[in-house]
Amino acid sequence: MSKICCIFNIPSFYREKIYLDINREYDCEWYFEQEENGINLFDTNKLKKAHILQHRKFIGRFYMMKGLVRMVWKQKDYDKYLMVGTPMCVSLWVLCILLKLFRPSKRIYFWTHGWYGKETWVERVIKKNFLRLADELFIYGNYAKNLLVKEGFKANKMHVIHNSLSYDVQMELRKQMQSTGVYKEHFGNNNPVLIFIGRLTPVKQLDMLVQAVADLKRDGQQYNLVFIGDGPERKKLATMVSNYNLQEQVWFYGACYDEQVNAELVYNADLCVAPGNVGLTAMHTLMFGCPVVTHDDFRYQMPEFEAISPYHTGNFFKRGDQKSLNHVINEWFVVNGNQREYVQDLCYKEIDSQWNPYFQMKVINEVFNH
Repeated sequence: MSKICCIFNIPSFYREKIYLDINREYDCEWYFEQEENGINLFDTNKLKKAHILQHRKFIGRFYMMKGLVRMVWKQKDYDKYLMVGTPMCVSLWVLCILLKLFRPSKRIYFWTHGWYGKETWVERVIKKNFLRLADELFIYGNYAKNLLVKEGFKANKMHVIHNSLSYDVQMELRKQMQSTGVYKEHFGNNNPVLIFIGRLTPVKQLDMLVQAVADLKRDGQQYNLVFIGDGPERKKLATMVSNYNLQEQVWFYGACYDEQVNAELVYNADLCVAPGNVGLTAMHTLMFGCPVVTHDDFRYQMPEFEAISPYHTGNFFKRGDQKSLNHVINEWFVVNGNQREYVQDLCYKEIDSQWNPYFQMKVINEVFNH
């Protein structure tokens, strides 16, 4: 059995399943960094052998994982190195260069976003030189892979691995789902329900969503809106809701860590709208059959946008264009308003085929065992 050195940033809770699967399949030793950023973490004691290292600022955006190079270099029996592919970590640069120079038979794999398409000249130089330190790349999406091919990277050395959430837990909840009156009871009407689930932060541009509900109401189109989550933008959004007199149409549900409650809220909603980058919000809502609308400038998106197929599992509007967002929301219900079960099934198939830890393990095993 190959011995794998796994180096990642923080042990995010949403990645627990895939990390445990890798840990079960291979002889692994894990290295994570400790950083206070408010993200839910999983218990690394569930892994065979894990180390938590201090996150240390270096220069500008660059940082170090204290002690990483020394600890890893002492272990000479690793066959493969599976690492987070961030060029901002100086420790990874040092470790990879040492491996290339003194242990060239060892295989290095980066798990990375790869390329966005908006990189500056300096970022391009840094990224390309860093990514070339790896023997092969696990890339989150096809968009990034195609851009890297244009940058001169070999397609057969890059493997699209996508992303996943707590798939098994969510699948059990999905099997239990049925339509309920949760929104009829709260709003007192049967108007279509728009939702957003996630942190309420400026980058999500949620003011555009409130504006859309106000604009559509003015045009005679009534929608309910639910925010599942909390964050620094809540006060601003609440003020907008009050100014537009939308209190009866907007529900600030707040942060919810009960996945069964989240599942019911998402399953019974009609459309998720994420005006900024969509990220894991798409995974969460598609898992429970709710399609997603987000913007179309993929340079500023997260890789999960690839799960959206126009008019099937959601749609795209022109980035930053309020009229485009309003149109796409309204158009969705004109085109798909009577196809709820059909759309749900398409959403399920998208997640079940490519955006889950079983798909990810299949990709990893094929690469590691070829």
